[in-house]
Amino acid sequence: MMWPEACPPLRRRTLLMAGLAPALAPARAAPVLQVGPRRAVKSLAAAARQARDGMLVEIDAGDYVGDAATWTQNELTLRAVGGRARLVAAGAHAQGKGLFVTTGRRMRIEGLDFSGATVPDRNGAGIRLEAGSLTLVDCGFRDNENGLLTASGDDIELDIVDCDFGTILPREGKTHNLYVGAIKRLAVTGSYFHHGLHGHLLKSRAALNHILYNRLSDEIGGRASYELEFPNGGVAVVMGNLIVQSSTTENPHVISFGVEGASWPKQALYLVNNTLVDQLPSGGIWLRVAPREAEVVLANNLLVGAPKLAAEGHWTRRANFSADWDEFVRAARDDYRLKPGSALRGQAADAGEGGGLKLMPTREYRHPHGSQALSGSARNPGAFQG
Repeated sequence: MMWPEACPPLRRRTLLMAGLAPALAPARAAPVLQVGPRRAVKSLAAAARQARDGMLVEIDAGDYVGDAATWTQNELTLRAVGGRARLVAAGAHAQGKGLFVTTGRRMRIEGLDFSGATVPDRNGAGIRLEAGSLTLVDCGFRDNENGLLTASGDDIELDIVDCDFGTILPREGKTHNLYVGAIKRLAVTGSYFHHGLHGHLLKSRAALNHILYNRLSDEIGGRASYELEFPNGGVAVVMGNLIVQSSTTENPHVISFGVEGASWPKQALYLVNNTLVDQLPSGGIWLRVAPREAEVVLANNLLVGAPKLAAEGHWTRRANFSADWDEFVRAARDDYRLKPGSALRGQAADAGEGGGLKLMPTREYRHPHGSQALSGSARNPGAFQG
């Protein structure tokens, strides 16, 4: 075979253009299926039956009552258009599991709200991820038995971006805002978890967890257990989060790691640049780690409230500070930026790398659910650099 450099000019140009052709060709638009009360396809259940791999399903804004569906397609995108698409269960469910059941690879859901999910076994969810991979963007969960649940599987992946996991329905037993089974990977960014009931705000058994730039805050009246739990350990990067334990919590522990047994070969927790707030009158417990062999890095955290950050002798600890309420701009209104004159400004230390990431924030949480890029390097301890 002749390489282009050895070819005659015309032949060389032909080969080069042929090589560039795939890059220059316009991307083929995904086929679109439109859903709404004024469309030919009026329900999500009907759309789930008609959709094919690679489609874009555009869902008109409005309420979809009693409209549950199972989605099996690969590379499928569901997107609300013209405003929010609100799914109200009203007793409906798919497979006895939730409003949506998904099994496809590389599925994406944008701009949908899920509420009222209940099932006979009282373990219903807005979404049940049973297989494949799923990305959620700007979705909301309210008044469900659970927000989102996943099955277990070493090829399941879940990405959550700018979502809101809110109030949990009163039920017997422990229900969770987000409960992730033993899956390959979980990433949660720019999301708000609040008003839990009996269960945890975020519980994950995943092998790899990136929990970045979120707000986990049980709020007034919330009765969550843990704010954040990794019962089987794994690798967890918890960076740039505001984590608040309410005065009405049902468990004094804020974060728990590995207490049900270390089922993954790698056990590491990187708790970096978080603002941890304890509102429990009797004082809570920041961190509980069961596997003694786990690698634990605690760096650049701000601790607000009574307890101290207990640590084993082999843990890495750098630049963690207890902070009084008056160190912040307006803590009573959840503004946990350090005051301009705070002596804690500029005190962050290099935390190195871990879990496949450089342990230095590049973004920060923005309420009500989102994140924004930092304008410069992260120099302050805690979740906020402004």
